[in-house]
Amino acid sequence: MDTSSGRTGEDFACALLQKRGAVVIARNYHSRWGEVDIIARQDRYLLFVEVKTRSARSASVPQAAVTAGKQKKILRTAIQFMTGHPSELQPRFDVIALTTDPYSGQVIRYQYIENAFGAGGGGYAPF
Repeated sequence: MDTSSGRTGEDFACALLQKRGAVVIARNYHSRWGEVDIIARQDRYLLFVEVKTRSARSASVPQAAVTAGKQKKILRTAIQFMTGHPSELQPRFDVIALTTDPYSGQVIRYQYIENAFGAGGGGYAPF
């Protein structure tokens, strides 16, 4: 995935989150362990959102890239964020999987997976 498709995917994901009533509070939050694409708050949740974008020509679905190793990095990064930004909100780990047209680069399909994984390990089975 190139940088432009990643940016397109994250812009689409932010707009989708806002339509769902979330308030984006950070993008591309980095820690020594990794990065969280989007951090938002919605209702009683603090959302840590991983965005995966793939072309319709890709052999795999976007969410397949959220491996157990990637989940661990996101969890550690989320802990760092919450340590520096205490909140009463319940953390939740979501994935937005986007498929783009191979010619225009526009998003043609998306899947929003709420509570895709958690601190308990094991990951989300369909991945």
